[in-house]
Amino acid sequence: MGRAVKGAGGTDARRERWKGHREARRAEFVEATIRAVAAHGPDVGMDEIAHEAGVSKPVLYRHFADKSDLYLAVGQRGTEMLMDRLGPALAQDGPIRLRISRIVDAYLSVIEEHPNLYRFVVRGSFTDRPVEQDVVGEDKAMIAAALARLLGDYLRAFGLDSGGAEPWAHALVGMVQNAGDWWLDRQSMTRASLSDYLTTIIWHALDGLLRSAGVELDPDAPLTGGFSEEPRLRLVNGERT
Repeated sequence: MGRAVKGAGGTDARRERWKGHREARRAEFVEATIRAVAAHGPDVGMDEIAHEAGVSKPVLYRHFADKSDLYLAVGQRGTEMLMDRLGPALAQDGPIRLRISRIVDAYLSVIEEHPNLYRFVVRGSFTDRPVEQDVVGEDKAMIAAALARLLGDYLRAFGLDSGGAEPWAHALVGMVQNAGDWWLDRQSMTRASLSDYLTTIIWHALDGLLRSAGVELDPDAPLTGGFSEEPRLRLVNGERT
């Protein structure tokens, strides 16, 4: 019985090592695909990917069920890259206009640095079958959810109804993404200029909402995410100054 238990344990250990090896190889091939996309564009083929990875196509297909499986793995890695940049921008405290600017510019910086990867994921033309997971839709929903929490915090801090935070967040995400799509195709202005334009639009939309409720907010006043300090604001027709 002792030998049987030992043998079972050894089998489990081998399985875990093999699983870890396969996961590591998949990750290597995903990074190779991203490099191939950067070099050859969003219409890259499996031949270019295999060449970049230094393996044959059959080796790739031993680690991915098909092209759609590889596409999803690349899309998930793209999401990690995006959130690595967006997460700190969403979490950082500071004046509201500066926070908006950081978030917008963080998003634009990712698509500027990885334009072919962005197009590869958004187009989804690499797939050879319908995929159940909508990588782009999930990214937008994730960003909108984080932004809705931020907007909700601001609205509640001023005693306003935060019910509109979620549709506002989805609308803002759609606007920034569409503007980013246009910018990638046109390149008619710098990233800094586009970021400033979008920040101005978003700030004035939020400012208009606050003013309609009788609140004037200094966009450059320090305001923490936890609102532990009194915001610098005044009520137009109220008593707080």
